[in-house]
Amino acid sequence: MLEEQRQRICAVAHRLAAEGLVMGTVGNLSVRVGERIAVTATGTTLATLTPEQVTVLSLDDGHVLDGTLMPTSEVGLHLGLYRRYTTAGAIVHTHAPWATALSCVIDELPCIHYQMLPLGGAVRVAPYRTFGTPELAQATLAALEGRSAALMSNHGAIVHADTIEQALESALVLEYACSLFWRASQLGTPRVLDAAQWQDVSEQVRKLGYGVTHALDDHKKGK
Repeated sequence: MLEEQRQRICAVAHRLAAEGLVMGTVGNLSVRVGERIAVTATGTTLATLTPEQVTVLSLDDGHVLDGTLMPTSEVGLHLGLYRRYTTAGAIVHTHAPWATALSCVIDELPCIHYQMLPLGGAVRVAPYRTFGTPELAQATLAALEGRSAALMSNHGAIVHADTIEQALESALVLEYACSLFWRASQLGTPRVLDAAQWQDVSEQVRKLGYGVTHALDDHKKGK
């Protein structure tokens, strides 16, 4: 199980690098496996990440259980998020360009597009704190309350989801929404979805099973 998760973390790290959401050694990923987490090691280049560069820790005390490399400097943020949001299965933290740029100038990314639904709504911006500190973890966790994504002021972005692949998709959606908001802002004041429209989107997603592939019903096949 752990080796499979390490492989999946590597695949997502490579995709994040290919999409330009992480550069060099910045950014980190993790997956929860029961009472353990598999997390990228500090100083690793995510574009070429290997399974050996993913360290396994105990969720309760952060003790290294497997691996030879020190975990990311943001390990406290990962551990804190899993402990507070027990349903979280994976975390992706990036320094994506659009997300990081907006984190320097706004306090909240509004609901600019209905694809933001998996993020939980408007994305808050956590106040700036020094990287790798308990203060950063605390500020970011507060911004994530009731959400699955947050921007981190003058730093980057973080998302959590059930699986590492879903976290990747959320990171891509967040970066898209940030770029869309900036572009719209250059043209005028962006229209954003209000609470009623957001509720309509939620209901339509539920009704249609939007975003998930479905087999055609027999009557749709002409049977």
